Amino acid sequence: MAWSNVQKSRAAVALIFAVNGFLYANWVARLPRLQEIYNLDHGQLGLVLLAGSIGALVAMPLTGKVIVKTGSHRITVVMLFLFCLFVPLIPVTPNIYTLWIILFAIGATSGSLDVAMNAQAVLVEQQLRKPVMSSFHAIFSAGMMLGAGSGALFTYFEVSFFLHLLIVMAVSLLIASRVRHFLIPDLREIGQEQEDQPSQNILLHPALLSLGLIAFCCMLGEGAMADWTTIYLEKVSLADRDWSPLGLVAFSTAMMIGRLLGDGARQRLGDSRLVQSSAIVAIAGLSLALAWPVIWTGILGFFLVGIGLATIVPIAYSTAGNISGLSPGVGISMVTSIGYAGFLVGPPVIGFLSDWQGLRFGMAFVLFLFVVMLVLNILAVRRQQKAGI
Repeated sequence: MAWSNVQKSRAAVALIFAVNGFLYANWVARLPRLQEIYNLDHGQLGLVLLAGSIGALVAMPLTGKVIVKTGSHRITVVMLFLFCLFVPLIPVTPNIYTLWIILFAIGATSGSLDVAMNAQAVLVEQQLRKPVMSSFHAIFSAGMMLGAGSGALFTYFEVSFFLHLLIVMAVSLLIASRVRHFLIPDLREIGQEQEDQPSQNILLHPALLSLGLIAFCCMLGEGAMADWTTIYLEKVSLADRDWSPLGLVAFSTAMMIGRLLGDGARQRLGDSRLVQSSAIVAIAGLSLALAWPVIWTGILGFFLVGIGLATIVPIAYSTAGNISGLSPGVGISMVTSIGYAGFLVGPPVIGFLSDWQGLRFGMAFVLFLFVVMLVLNILAVRRQQKAGI
């Protein structure tokens, strides 16, 4: 049976999500080798990696404006090709300063790609007339899993870092060259009033600001789980070193499961009810891990956090991309910019609080933000009800 155009577009966007995760995980899997090449200690590595986050934060809000003028399909293709081409430069730059520039460029291109491909995902949803955003984010996670696995294989067979990245670049470019023809053109005439609307007014849009803050709380929580679960189980729950990574495994597995099931849950429960239920599950899971710090409650708690957080960011992106009067790219760029800041703010804040009062106290800050996330959603629902939406 022949595929329809929208099915081809859905598959193309899904492959782009997968390639994005695949490329990212491949080079991150070789970070120990990166430290060896440039003789970096942990602090220097952190500063180098910060370049990518700064690049993404700079690029994301600008991407929405560019999408309005040129279309998310074009930006997706350009940024995907640039991302592929920049990645192999990581191990061959002459010094740490040029490495910082390369990682800034990688962060900027991948950040723009995040906005543009999510805008494409919204267009697929609009054509299908049903939610599919969570499935795209699940495919991104699957791409990361494949990328981490291939990175481990290249490391095991002692393939040079540069050759490794050249190979994955070639595979990614091949996929990109095939799928670019099936993206959805979204360049359309928009009113001059919207085009000339100042960016600060867009940012102060109540719905966008609320969605951005919800994404901020959720993404900070995602980053905290990735950074601190292993340390928490080892240092606080006193798990053996061999067992402590199981917290991160549980969280990552739950995120994958939650995103695979998320679109069906959206159809059954609706976005607002699902976000509220998800936030409550995340709160319950982290509360369990903090209240009874032993390995099994920790693993179960982090699994529940993964289930709870899995669909919140996809729903925030989908909702932002469907706000009346705004192009999908503009809405998504604002929400991703605010949300992505959570990845930057989280590590230093949790680290400072943990040094001050212990890791349980630092993780309690994350729990507090989950409560804030729940309250923000409840207030947003009440605002919609008053407005008669």
